[in-house]
Formats: sequence, structure tokens, C-alpha cells
Amino acid sequence: MTAVLTPDTHQHPAAAPHRLSVVVPMYNEVDNVEPFVTAVHNALDSYPYEWELIIVNDGSRDGTREALDEQARLRGPHVRPVHLWRNFRQTAAMQAGIDAARGDVIVTLDGDLQNDPKDIPAIVAKLVNEDLDLVAGWRQNRQDGLWLRKVPSRIANRLIRKITGLEFQDLGCSLKAYRASVLKRVRLYGEMHRFIPAWMATVTSPARMAEMPVSHHARTRGESKYGISRTLRVVLDLLAVNFFLRFAGRPGHFFGGVGLGVGLIGGLILTYLAGLKLLGYSIGGRPLLWLGFFFVLGGLQFLTTGVLAELLIRIYYDRGEVSPYHTTAAPEQAPDEGWHHQA
Repeated sequence: MTAVLTPDTHQHPAAAPHRLSVVVPMYNEVDNVEPFVTAVHNALDSYPYEWELIIVNDGSRDGTREALDEQARLRGPHVRPVHLWRNFRQTAAMQAGIDAARGDVIVTLDGDLQNDPKDIPAIVAKLVNEDLDLVAGWRQNRQDGLWLRKVPSRIANRLIRKITGLEFQDLGCSLKAYRASVLKRVRLYGEMHRFIPAWMATVTSPARMAEMPVSHHARTRGESKYGISRTLRVVLDLLAVNFFLRFAGRPGHFFGGVGLGVGLIGGLILTYLAGLKLLGYSIGGRPLLWLGFFFVLGGLQFLTTGVLAELLIRIYYDRGEVSPYHTTAAPEQAPDEGWHHQA
């Protein structure tokens, strides 16, 4: 396993030629805009290949938009702000950045400077040199609060490993490097940014994914957008992840199994009551009659409505006619324009 990198040992490891897109969602991070953009340039100014920085303003109301536009004006066209109309939350913001990215390699990280941009060259080199589709960062020495950040993260990671079967230690780390051609086959919505490796497992092999230690710093500006409540959202999202990982190609098996189970219980109840009726007992006023009836009805609903609803949701998003976010139109650029070149 690669050793944890320290600030004075970050170098640009040799990697095959590529174009790099750095995607960063931001929400109410006005105090971090200039320091973050500066940190990225300090990390990548001598990068041997072309790169761009895409910062998605997720409907901020604290001046983040104006600060990003000012940085784009000062730094050049390789700094590309994307402004969402309102706060669509982190998953939609990340998808907006991925859609806007033009590089062969896409790196995502948070804009609060807890992820260190100096880790970008090393994580990209591992992706490219080892011919991987995903390299995830692993914050071995997290600089976060215990109860509001570390404990929920540990619970979430344990649940994710248990359900998805992916042996990642820190799926909550936003610093990840992706092969763009694979990542863009996955559409993100809801709160699914935490499960990108699981979604990518639906289009590529887990053997083409890896994890490496990265630096982590305490937040010094702005306020954290995370709390203990995200653990509940993780549990709910895991249900959807589990379904699509195991039953995306055969949804009838999932809903059919539940429907048959529920319907079987209802059928047994009604059979029992039918036997009592044949023996001369009155069953018309028994609550068990209604229970059996509704179990059978529920089984039928699982077999029909559930399958149709899930399939329609998949079609709704996968056809590409509907997006989980709306963004202000950005000026079009030719493929060779708007990249940062080494001086």
C-alpha cells in the first residue's frame, strides 16, 4: 500500500499522456474560494499535461458565485465555474461538474481544503499507470470531530462494505480519480455521490478499482455541511444501491420474491379460514380475514406496481432527457481551448 503523502514529498509521478479535469462542488464556501483555487494551482502549475478546474457553485448565497467568477477572470479560461440555479445538493452538483468535464481523467474533491490538492498527481498516476478505472482516497488520519463526522462515517462505511461487497475503507472521501469514459456511463441523483464506486461496479469490474492513502486537514474556514443525520440518508440510499447492484437486470426477481412471500402468507391465512368455514365456524367478523385479504392484495401490488415503478424510474433518468440539476449555460469552448498549459 502506498505510504501517506506529506506536503513536502508531493511530486508529479510519471504518467501516460492525458487531459485532467478537476471537479469540485461548492456550497457557501466564499472564504475558501481564493485559497482553494490557489492551492490547486500550486499543486498543478508544473503538471506536465493539460488540465482544467471545474468548480460547481451549488446555489450558494454568500458570495461564492462572485468569488468564483473573479478567480476565473484572474486565472484564465481553464478555471470554469458552473453555476446551478439553486441548491440541488452535492450529488447533483458533482454530476454537473462531471458532465462539464472534458478530460480523459476526472478527479473529484471537496472545496473546503480538507482534501489536499497536492495529492492529485499521485492519485492520477496510480489510475493511469496501473490501468484502473477508479482510485479512491483513504483518509487514514482524519482531522474531523469524533461524534459528528468520524462515527457516522465509520457506520456508513461498514454498512456500505457489508451490502456492496466493495472492500473500501473510506468511501466517504471525496478525493477520487476516475477514468472519464467509465464514470460518464453512470448517472448520479439523489444522494448517490457516496456510492459512486458501487455504481461503477455496475459497468466495470471491482478489480479495476483501488484505494490509496491521502492527506486530510481540519477545516479552517466556513462551516461543515455534514452531520449525524446523513447516516440515516446513507441507510436509505443503500437500499437503492443494493437493488440496482443485484437486481438491475432482473427486477422481477426482487419484487416477485417479496410479492410471492407476502402473497403466500395471505394465501395460508385464507386457506386456514376456508378450512374453518368448512367445519362450520363463522369467519365473517374475524380480523384475520381482512389480514389475509390485504396480504394477498399486497403481494399482487408488489408483483405489478413495484416492478413497473422501478423500471419507469430507470428509464426516466437513463434516457438522458431529464437531468437532476439545472445550470446556467456556459460559453462553448473548442476541444483545444481553455486548458492550462505548463509555462
